[in-house]
Amino acid sequence: MTTQYHGKALSADALDQIFREARSYNGWLDKPVSDEQLHAIWDVLKMGPTSANMLPARIVWVKSAEAKAKLVDAVSDGNKDKVKTAPVTAIIGMDIYFHEELPWLFPHTDAKSWFDGDEKGRKEGAFRNSSLQGAYLIIAARALGLDCGPMSGFDAGAVKAAFFADEPKVEVNFICSIGYGDPESIFDRSPRPEFGKFNTIV
Repeated sequence: MTTQYHGKALSADALDQIFREARSYNGWLDKPVSDEQLHAIWDVLKMGPTSANMLPARIVWVKSAEAKAKLVDAVSDGNKDKVKTAPVTAIIGMDIYFHEELPWLFPHTDAKSWFDGDEKGRKEGAFRNSSLQGAYLIIAARALGLDCGPMSGFDAGAVKAAFFADEPKVEVNFICSIGYGDPESIFDRSPRPEFGKFNTIV
């Protein structure tokens, strides 16, 4: 029997943990993140919606000293320490041939045929939906008691060569360090506008 959660709002504490009090960290406490925690993040984030359940994200979880060194070489100077000190940094890649998995991921219809021969459409879909999955990763990690530090300052070609060399159909979207954030590494929160600034109800 499936439990229904329609109409049940999360507690104020839960919303604080995931959004209102959560921050993007630039430094990390010396506290490890286990493989079991990474599996738990995946088991939550994979449930988030994507178009036709395409699930285009391909994630490499960088933990070892050797892998960290490769990633540090590919990120901007301002991000090197963020990667060095993080227990884990997730590389969120996107498979532009995601449609090859649709026969089992979306078996209700021949969704694969929607994308055959349409590389431009696949790239747009992969980028949009892997970005969603990256956001789900952040939400899942925070919900499970971890902190995040998403980054876009890196050489995508170098990251691809270092971590997806055997997967030429995978491109790199963004990276996100995960761990227990050091409160000393953050500054005052940047402004967040009221509804009327960037929203319209029509």
